[in-house]
Amino acid sequence: MKKIIILLIIGSAFSCKNTQSVVSKDNSDPSKYIKLISEKDLKTMLYVVASDEMEGRETGSKGQKKAGLYMIEQYKKSGVSFPKGATDYYQHIPAAFLNAKRNENLPDSENIWAYIEGSEKPDEVLVISAHYDHVGIKKGEVYNGADDDGSGTVAVIEMAKAFAKAKKDGHGPKRSILFLHVTGEEHGLHGSRYYSENPLFTIANTIADINIDMIGRRDVEHAQTNNYVYVIGADRLSTDLHNIVVAQNEKYTKIDLDFKFNDPKDPNHFYERSDHYNFAKFGIPAVFFFNGVHEDYHQKGDEPQKIEYDALTKRTQLAFSVAWDLANRENRPVVDKK
Repeated sequence: MKKIIILLIIGSAFSCKNTQSVVSKDNSDPSKYIKLISEKDLKTMLYVVASDEMEGRETGSKGQKKAGLYMIEQYKKSGVSFPKGATDYYQHIPAAFLNAKRNENLPDSENIWAYIEGSEKPDEVLVISAHYDHVGIKKGEVYNGADDDGSGTVAVIEMAKAFAKAKKDGHGPKRSILFLHVTGEEHGLHGSRYYSENPLFTIANTIADINIDMIGRRDVEHAQTNNYVYVIGADRLSTDLHNIVVAQNEKYTKIDLDFKFNDPKDPNHFYERSDHYNFAKFGIPAVFFFNGVHEDYHQKGDEPQKIEYDALTKRTQLAFSVAWDLANRENRPVVDKK
């Protein structure tokens, strides 16, 4: 009888321990990790990514590859590895693909990816994207692209750092997150098109894309304040995604959300002009954060000293809070529109 009782106690203890291991973590409040999005770190990284040393990060160039190595170094420092199923931080893209549509004589290039696996729904993947290419050197002048899209590039890296710290603290995302830096955006959204057509993770299991392209400056429409961001595309496929963006902003960042460019009739058609679009084409809910164009858009004056780092930080914090919700909510956002 004693042996039976002891075995029952051991079995009960094991069962309790096993049950505890699958109990869902309380990830309802990201406040601690939002505060880890650091203005200082964003500035430090951007002064490297958008330096003359990177030679304007033209697609496939030595300068772009050098910037990529720096970015990978940041991920390694944060303990964020390359994705499950990949052999390194690169998704290689052949020149034949990059030149198939416009034949611009581009060399081979690569997307850069990093990854945090989800603790409860690892097969469901949130993509956070930004392009890291720019337009290179023109007439001997380096076009550094600090805002376009150095700002988005460092924002994604900083968000990954915060998620990595949360995971270390036992509050890792419940869904997996792919941090995706795409190449060839300036030549026609080639890198994101390549990933969407050759995904590492099944597109059907991709729950949403958060795309960040130019979030470090202000436009003429907001000359008096930088406490805003344009939100584009969130409601095009999913009412849920739109509501998440609005709710997270109301809770944590309180930025003025400007939906002007979300109008399908807007002549700028920004919805079709950045990398989220290649996810949306496959029915993936996507949101694009953007500060609008300014006098240095695609000009040599797009330099890191002109970035408004307080605005860059706050917009990154908004994107992070939206990502946190998407990665941890019970259900993925419903696609209820076409």
